[in-house]
Amino acid sequence: MPMATCARLAALSLVWGSVFLWIKIAGYGFSPVQMVLARLALGAAVLLAIGYARGLRPPREKAVWGHLTVAALLGNAIPWTLYAEGEVHGSSGVAAVVNGSAPIWTLAAALLLGGEKRISGARAGGVLLGLGGTALIASPWNSVQTGTGWSVLCFVLGSIGFGASFAYTGRFLVGRGIPPLVLAGGQLAAATVLLLAVFPFLGLQRVTWRTDSVVSVLVLGVLCTGFAALLNFELIVKDGAAVASTVTYLMTAVAVVLGAVVLREPLGPPVWLGAAAVLAATGLLRRTPFRKGRKRAARAAGETSTSSS
Repeated sequence: MPMATCARLAALSLVWGSVFLWIKIAGYGFSPVQMVLARLALGAAVLLAIGYARGLRPPREKAVWGHLTVAALLGNAIPWTLYAEGEVHGSSGVAAVVNGSAPIWTLAAALLLGGEKRISGARAGGVLLGLGGTALIASPWNSVQTGTGWSVLCFVLGSIGFGASFAYTGRFLVGRGIPPLVLAGGQLAAATVLLLAVFPFLGLQRVTWRTDSVVSVLVLGVLCTGFAALLNFELIVKDGAAVASTVTYLMTAVAVVLGAVVLREPLGPPVWLGAAAVLAATGLLRRTPFRKGRKRAARAAGETSTSSS
């Protein structure tokens, strides 16, 4: 693998892998809704500004904005808030591992939406393996290592939201000829509006102005949401979707290590075994044996990158 490719892959893995650490630290000062609203607004501002500088303009079709709003609800507003809520009393490492199960829910949603007509034995095995790994990670008998049952439930529901958003975007937004940067910025802008709508009801908690929390929110919005999306697009364009998809594995490893080293989170054998099962399942589910499937996966990867936690 060329050094330039390795550098891009390592950079994106480090940035996205650190997301769960920043969410944890930001939660020391901000409520989940406050944190996610700031992150969305900053990320949208970065992508829309860069798109505008490149001569790109937001789509005008009402149907496109309708689909972007649904994708924003499923892929950003709901899951990002759930992950932030879960990390209030949960482990950032467990959050990262459960996040890796999103392809399982993507396949399930694709089957429901008609994006997948049939499922191979290997992919069916991947679903079962991933579900088993998620259950092992949850370890309801060991809340000291995994967090409360509520936190794990938030992570699982958030991962289901990610999976559904990938399938929805692939079904209704891929193939319209709209530049991925425009779709990414539009989706984040739509998610920002959704969070603004619920902010008066769920976001008026008292803010604790801590330097580390403020810095974490800025990093989440500008770097991990805005510029990371651009880096992901560059990786897909220059190195291919297959290479870009390996970020799922690498970012999970980075997140678990950061949680253990920086936050001193305990991770026992069940979490490690569950993580191995989820990553193996992800590998099985990412297999696209037909050329048409590979092309569709490449387009979907480029146009749904803002849904990643």
